[in-house]
Amino acid sequence: MKISTEFSNHALEYNSYNVIQNSVIKKLLNDVVSEPQQILDLGCGSGAVVQAIEWKYRHFTGVDFAPGMLELHPKSKKVEAIYGDFNDATLFDTLQTYDFDHIFSASALQWAESLEGVFKSIALLNTPVSLAIFTAGTFKTLNETAGLKPLLRNKEEIQRLSELYFDAKYEVVSYKLEFESVREMFRYIKGSGVSGSRNLLSFKDMKRLMKEYPLNYLEFEVAFIYND
Repeated sequence: MKISTEFSNHALEYNSYNVIQNSVIKKLLNDVVSEPQQILDLGCGSGAVVQAIEWKYRHFTGVDFAPGMLELHPKSKKVEAIYGDFNDATLFDTLQTYDFDHIFSASALQWAESLEGVFKSIALLNTPVSLAIFTAGTFKTLNETAGLKPLLRNKEEIQRLSELYFDAKYEVVSYKLEFESVREMFRYIKGSGVSGSRNLLSFKDMKRLMKEYPLNYLEFEVAFIYND
């Protein structure tokens, strides 16, 4: 398991809540040796992956369960965005009728109800993968300071399931996103969606956390599973 670190300073100065997610997508695409032509994106959101691809491809299929996101996703003769939930096994019955040569998923599968079930369904498509999954190491110090249990799965569990279902490389990357103030940091958490809309602290506890949080950055930990 290789661990590396990247830094991104002052996220809100760039007026973007997706700076980490964009870094994740960049790594996913850089790790693809070939230039896949028939692409599937699980949890496609508003289309960040398809917009970041620089090579010419024949067809791109994005799948998401949020209609509002699908409305924003680019569409063309080569690009379709369809409604589907990767937690629903029947979605993969539909996907079996497609001919894919690569499957991407960037920053979505951490919300799988059963990651093993989703991995099993993906593996049955018998297609190379590039998957990025946020782990329990995300917001590590924040959770410890607040006395909260991690919301996400740990990297060891993700690795175990990856080795069970894929013949793929496994890598964990740690990111640090710096802020000029703790208040900006909590604005980012609220606006980015990386907390899964969890709000377990009272106003009093949140105020204490903002006072006691010891760092000027947030930690993110992402597991990458990829083959080509």
